[in-house]
Amino acid sequence: MGGYAFHIPEHEVTYGVEVKVSDLRIDPQAQRTLNERRAQSIASNLVLEAIGTVIVSERPGGELYIIDGQHRCRACELAGIPTIKAEVHHGLTQAQEAIFFLIKNKESHKPRPIDEFHVGLTGGVPLFVDTDGILKRHGLALGSSSTNSVGAVSGVLQIVDRYGAETLDRTLTVAEEAWGRSPETWDGMLLGGIGMCIGQWGDLIDDADLARKMLVMGTAAKWRAEILSQSSRGGFNNSGTGSRVTTAYRLVVHAWNRGRKTENRIEA
Repeated sequence: MGGYAFHIPEHEVTYGVEVKVSDLRIDPQAQRTLNERRAQSIASNLVLEAIGTVIVSERPGGELYIIDGQHRCRACELAGIPTIKAEVHHGLTQAQEAIFFLIKNKESHKPRPIDEFHVGLTGGVPLFVDTDGILKRHGLALGSSSTNSVGAVSGVLQIVDRYGAETLDRTLTVAEEAWGRSPETWDGMLLGGIGMCIGQWGDLIDDADLARKMLVMGTAAKWRAEILSQSSRGGFNNSGTGSRVTTAYRLVVHAWNRGRKTENRIEA
């Protein structure tokens, strides 16, 4: 992800260890939420030879915590299979287990953004820690859309990853100054558009002036409706989140340029 990278130190690993499924534990702070339906689906179609190897961390007291493979372990439990092959990692901290989980699951069976966020916080990963710090500064939580919570987990993380934490800070300030605190204010498309504008044009943007001009163009709900309308007019291929953020960006630039001389305008 952009300038933010995941790292774990070199450490001892033991391969091909047969472990009891009943001995394996889950640390909810370093793991995604278990999807019971997915585990049941694996169990009902279980092919022993295809289970593969799970990755576990042996902590100082000898306890084994799953890093990768909790759904396969749960499927074995459901199918009455007592043991599973494991790759055992030694000497990792809880934070390093969390980072390892994110590395392993970055592409395949990617965790839900909110699970990834909480695991990333446990791992002390700067992208997630920086994002959390900015949200807290604004009195916001992450995970659902409400007056004091942002539902667009991926959108917020993307702003920080692409443009830095300061841009998210400015984005949230502009949105609140323009529209006050409401679920609509923290809409992912709107925040994405503001973030792209501030991220690309930096100090050329006067945040207070931008907020005033955005409010002149309407409420957050009106902005949202206009973005959806313009995106859908662009055809089926333009209905994705990415193009909606781009549409929001163009509207933010339009708001900024209103009433400005040519030399003070910015290009969308």
